[in-house]
Amino acid sequence: MKIETKCLHAGYTPKNTEPRVVPIVQSTTYVYDSTDDVAAVFDDPTKSLIYSRFENPTVMAVEEKINALEGGIGAMCTSSGQAASLLSLLNILKAGDSFISAATIYGGTINLFAYTLKKLGIECIFVDADAPEDEIRAAFKPNTKAVFGETLANPALTVFDIEKFAKIAHENGVPLIIDNTFPTPVLCRPFEFGADIIVHSTTKYMDGHAVQGGGVIVDSGNFDWTNGKFPEFTEPDESYHGTVYTKQYGKAAYIVKARMQLMRDFGCYPAAQSAFYLNLGLETLPIRMKQYCENALTVAKFLEGHELVESVNYPGLESSRYHALAQKYMPDGTSGVISFSIKGGRSTAVKFMDSLKLASNEVHVADIRTCVLHPASATHRQLTDEQLIAAGIDGGLIRISVGLENIDDILEDIRQGFDAIK
Repeated sequence: MKIETKCLHAGYTPKNTEPRVVPIVQSTTYVYDSTDDVAAVFDDPTKSLIYSRFENPTVMAVEEKINALEGGIGAMCTSSGQAASLLSLLNILKAGDSFISAATIYGGTINLFAYTLKKLGIECIFVDADAPEDEIRAAFKPNTKAVFGETLANPALTVFDIEKFAKIAHENGVPLIIDNTFPTPVLCRPFEFGADIIVHSTTKYMDGHAVQGGGVIVDSGNFDWTNGKFPEFTEPDESYHGTVYTKQYGKAAYIVKARMQLMRDFGCYPAAQSAFYLNLGLETLPIRMKQYCENALTVAKFLEGHELVESVNYPGLESSRYHALAQKYMPDGTSGVISFSIKGGRSTAVKFMDSLKLASNEVHVADIRTCVLHPASATHRQLTDEQLIAAGIDGGLIRISVGLENIDDILEDIRQGFDAIK
């Protein structure tokens, strides 16, 4: 088996491989014919592979597949979704800069933005994603360099108006970064609505089997980094012998810089084995997403009609305030994740969840198996009461990730959970 190692970082396709599956290149090292060959690669890293800390043929084959799914110019996998979110911003921001984020995002991302990045001198300005455009515009500062949002918020299940935020971001000369984890490119392709950069936690639906963690950053190649706001792209990078990314790599400047500068320094790159497992998940992603959506819509309708349920958040429901946006951005379904508030608050929610037999009580989501979580006790536990409210979370809120089991079995499990709290 031979693998062609010469590639562009913006895209990689293995050649001359005999197996029909992506081969696992379990190696940290690549051998060159001469010292001059090694030097040439360090002059232009897109000519070949350098080291496994930031590139591997197995991982790069998966990167190219995800890039094709999203319709970008290049992608870079990371060791987790959090790493993808972090690097997507650090590739743009430095101490003294700010960025805007929707308040309704994953609790771990809120902690990353509000506390960890603050320690690095980067300010996150949280906004209500449903606020009027003028109110969002007013949140911008002269040092604001990016806008961030989740297509489907975790766990509030609000729908982010991508076109609205893309317009506002571009009016202010900054890129829009979208976390597209829950829809995956099967259900939504944010680049088609004006987004500039996409991140995923590939640990979720892309993997599907809960066997490995990972993340990915995808670059559209559409944002103009030469607009005067981003000198790190247009001026020489002294950490990489004076490379000017926009001059040398054109539309791929963002993703090449992310790999050759940040991944080089942080080294949060996934192992070849992890990429192999991720690829197996990607091969069944379209058919799985279809079934997740069908099962979840059935469960959401059941919950909506139950006397012990206070409210249901699922954009696929016609009663949802986000149904129109969901139809615009995700006409084929809104994933398998539902959040609902149970009457009786926190104690009743916990009792209901602990009574389930088929569904697993776990800190995970978007699995092939049905699982549940109490966000206020787990993923959003570190948030203040005010932050919980802003994220759309109350004590009775339960997040259920509907799996691929027989729908009758899933409904029966939920029924017996309700019976336990009557």
